[in-house]
Amino acid sequence: MNTAAPALTPTTRALTWCLHLLVVGLLALAGARAVTDGHPYWGWVVAAAVACAAVYAAGPLLPRVRLSRRAAAGWLATVGAGWLLLLALSPDGVWVAFPLYFLQLHLLPRRAGLAAVAATALAAITAFAAHRHAFGAAVAIGPALGAAVAVAVVWGYQALYRESEHRRHLIEELTATRADLAEAQHTAGVLAERERLAREIHDTLAQGLSSIQLLLRAAERSLPDRPDATARHVEAARQAAVDNLAEARRFVAALSPPALDGTTLAGALERLCATTSARHRITARFQLTGEPSPLPTAQEVALLRVAQSALGNTVRHAHATTVEVALGYLGDRITLDVVDDGTGFDPEQLPAPDPESGGFGLAAMRARMRALGGTLSIESASGRGTALAARLPLTTPATEAAEAAQTAEAEPEARP
Repeated sequence: MNTAAPALTPTTRALTWCLHLLVVGLLALAGARAVTDGHPYWGWVVAAAVACAAVYAAGPLLPRVRLSRRAAAGWLATVGAGWLLLLALSPDGVWVAFPLYFLQLHLLPRRAGLAAVAATALAAITAFAAHRHAFGAAVAIGPALGAAVAVAVVWGYQALYRESEHRRHLIEELTATRADLAEAQHTAGVLAERERLAREIHDTLAQGLSSIQLLLRAAERSLPDRPDATARHVEAARQAAVDNLAEARRFVAALSPPALDGTTLAGALERLCATTSARHRITARFQLTGEPSPLPTAQEVALLRVAQSALGNTVRHAHATTVEVALGYLGDRITLDVVDDGTGFDPEQLPAPDPESGGFGLAAMRARMRALGGTLSIESASGRGTALAARLPLTTPATEAAEAAQTAEAEPEARP
């Protein structure tokens, strides 16, 4: 009945109606007993009971009583005055004190409510003793015990309500946190996918288009004096365009690179070196160390993309005559080394990536290795060539499946 009161739930609404019925029933009982027992002032008793019931019934219908604590306290004082009048006329009015305890504890602040309950209990004991013309333990026990029960019930309910509100706030915070976490995960997923797409585009389409551009420039320089060389460069550019188109189609379909179709990683790298040597003025050689073993597709794709990107950088920037690509299966790790005899550079003085000039290759290669638990290092100096080394932990498909099975078995044990 005040601004601090929470919205009624079905349970609290039922309790409120029970309290209303209890007040009306006890007032009606007092009036009826006054009539049936032939009370000398039964008319006054009935009038006092009806007036008290009318004032009580008007309270929940008045908006100010529902919204203002001060108005509710005034209404409660009026109901109490009517009850005191009834109590002065009839001893049966003492029973109305019990629902009044609940109203006082509910509508008034804790200290004021406790004082009002004590005063009501004292008034009930005094009036009951006056009507009985005697005072004893039995006279005091009823009102006092009722007051104690009311205080215990109301304060217990308030404690439960506070705990319930605390839990509700915790649940709301948890729900909000989960929503924020889901949004953060979605954002992280979007960013990760963008980064993956950027790496794929850089290592496939961008490298292929750059190769086509270099070949067409070579063809342009050989015109018109060297038609055979021009035709050879144009054919190489056409083949590069065909390969690039296949990469684009597989990229859209989210399949593995066509260079890995029907062959091993070593075979794909050897073919990549042969293609690079055929299309550009550079000798690319491949070397395999160790016994090849099956690798997860993610590792094969990552190492192939690193090799493609490294060879593309060598062709465009290194002015090298030879480049060595070495794949090694060394115990618990797999290595990929790309070493050229080009002009080299200072790794500390690399320009920042730029949409116009590029420069995303090394960052993309490092990101690929880091995503798979590997590393990528570069050693270079002006006039001394460049050595790129990629390292990955050796994980076979069987090992990967076993780890997934162990994780699946452990999940039910981790659940409460």
